[in-house]
Amino acid sequence: MIRALRVLRRLTQFEAAGLVSLVLWAVRRRHGVPRGTTAVPYSGAQTSIMMFFVVASVIELIAFEVLLRALDAPDAVRMPILFLDAYGVVIMLGVVAAFSTRPHVVSASEVRIRSGAYVDLRVPRDRIAAVRRVRNYSEPGKVAVDGDTFIVAVMHQTNLVLELTEPVTAVRPLGSTVEARTVRFFADDPDAALAALHGHGVGVPEAATTTRGAA
Repeated sequence: MIRALRVLRRLTQFEAAGLVSLVLWAVRRRHGVPRGTTAVPYSGAQTSIMMFFVVASVIELIAFEVLLRALDAPDAVRMPILFLDAYGVVIMLGVVAAFSTRPHVVSASEVRIRSGAYVDLRVPRDRIAAVRRVRNYSEPGKVAVDGDTFIVAVMHQTNLVLELTEPVTAVRPLGSTVEARTVRFFADDPDAALAALHGHGVGVPEAATTTRGAA
């Protein structure tokens, strides 16, 4: 029961963060990107696909409304269905907005790795032993764990790896934690991300690029 309540609370927090992200999206602001830091976007590859599903949901909402009116359904039936469908569209837009307005963030003190409102991992710069370019096309999920590796993927892809001198505690979307010594994640422009990592006054060794799971 306690675990179920915790999960429900996390889901409620995600919905609230999505609504906040919608406002930020509308005014073209980003969350958690203060002056002097570098935003590293990761949503470009998935936004168009997610928007396709949003548009499909809107079409479905209109089709149901037309059908229910044609059947002369009473308001007591029609309005709840319309409300639930509309709310579902808003939530989906909130997810898209969260991915766009909550990028990874690189600063002189830390690397903040995010996945919308679902993941927010802060890695202190003094724990980064090396950063490595990769080309992984077969990650097990958007957020996953592989041994002591924490994975934050986009469309089952990652292209950057942080190797750490000591573990950091990563929180999974539903609240469970893992001690991670390696973090794999995705950036729309990994070269720009590497430049940001090297450009904030803290040296980060760069290892060779590797490829795994090419489609």
